Amino acid sequence: MTEPGALPRPPSSTSPAEHLRTVHVIGGGLAGSEAAWQLAQAGVPVVVHEMRPARTTEAHQTEGLAELVCSNSFRSDDAEFNAVGLLHQELRRLGSLIMRAADANQVPAGGALAVDRDGFSAAVTAALARHPGVTIARGEIEALPPADWDEVIIATGPLTSAALAEAVRGLTGTDQLAFFDAIAPIVYRDSIDMSVAWFQSRYDKPGPGGTGADYINCPLSQEQYNAFIDGLIAGEKTSFKEWEASTPYFDGCLPIEVMAERGRETLRHGPMKPVGLTNAHAPHEKPFAVVQLRQDNALGTLYNLVGFQTKLKHADQVRLLRSIPGLAGAEFARLGGLHRNTYLNSPRLLDGALRLKAEPRLRFAGQITGCEGYVESAAMGLLAGSAAAAARLAQPFTPPPATTALGALLNHITGGHVETLDQGPPSFQPMNVNFGLFPPLERAPRADGGKRLRGKDKARAKKQALTDRARNDLEAWLAGRPVAP
Repeated sequence: MTEPGALPRPPSSTSPAEHLRTVHVIGGGLAGSEAAWQLAQAGVPVVVHEMRPARTTEAHQTEGLAELVCSNSFRSDDAEFNAVGLLHQELRRLGSLIMRAADANQVPAGGALAVDRDGFSAAVTAALARHPGVTIARGEIEALPPADWDEVIIATGPLTSAALAEAVRGLTGTDQLAFFDAIAPIVYRDSIDMSVAWFQSRYDKPGPGGTGADYINCPLSQEQYNAFIDGLIAGEKTSFKEWEASTPYFDGCLPIEVMAERGRETLRHGPMKPVGLTNAHAPHEKPFAVVQLRQDNALGTLYNLVGFQTKLKHADQVRLLRSIPGLAGAEFARLGGLHRNTYLNSPRLLDGALRLKAEPRLRFAGQITGCEGYVESAAMGLLAGSAAAAARLAQPFTPPPATTALGALLNHITGGHVETLDQGPPSFQPMNVNFGLFPPLERAPRADGGKRLRGKDKARAKKQALTDRARNDLEAWLAGRPVAP
């Protein structure tokens, strides 16, 4: 009988146990490499299937595992006041290969963790190639894995090959796999000025699961609207990468700047239409245009700007969005974007151990699950690999608490969002880890003497309290102790 625990307990040696069947990992990126490492370290034999160099992609340059195709930065390494820095710390605590290789190949980047990309990839490749429990198989998996592969992790990333993507799409449904990611900006709820904005649905209609006051509305005068359009058209845009250029807009979601270029009134008759709304702060003044925000996660801590997918560069995006009444002090969990990205509607399709509900022998990890970022992809690889190892070893696997960075991200992927309240594109959007995904604190931090904190002091104390709670709950989870809900 096995002892209870959050992670699978490896045998005394990390050499594979002869009686255990192999787990297959499809994809040798950050998520697949991390998943394979966790399996092998637990004593479970694993085969990593990587299609390069037999078949390459438009973005990759080498055949190395865990190749970084964009930035060489893992972002902030601040584990006290930054959610991704906290995730770094948690991954190190859990024996992450990706973090070990990143730390060993670090280059100067201030408070960020940046790496020598060639050295980093070489370190990950060498570690897996040397491990007695790992086999690296070069060649493309062009269809769903054969039935006798009874434990599979699909970690093929945002550039999943067309053949495999179509196979997954056939299994999950044609509307459950996105090929182009049109993302609206997402705002922290507590940074919205509700003395200017108000809650209301158009014509007070509740919609499925709604109350009739399901949107936050920000009113614009004619002068403010015209200034917004001018800024939108003049703003600097991010251009498509060469390999993205031929991909059509996902679900017909045009960027707001494209709509504005088609005519000054286009947005006012689209996502910014003011019909069916009454300004609760000025009932007799009809707004010329309205920006609506919709609840984005089940916790109610994040709201997205409805219909505001954009290719504006981040500096211009922040400046322009903060010109909207009610959003002058807005803090963003993520900014808008539009790029090629293959990802599942994971909250509908995956369970808490990242298994496909329709076919539990298949687990998914990395960006294909709907997370953004190198570290987030590795985190999902770590959890998928740990869960698969536990299954092979006949040990229990308990997902990390939602109060940890790992658990908050997993919760977002497997069910922490809310469905769209009206017609439109699927509401689930890929996201980096951020404090808006964490359950709220039971009590707001206060200064010495019990005095209420405000402004930057309040925000800083809140982040510190969230990280302190996360560390305590992670240690309790690892020790198999119950964690308070």
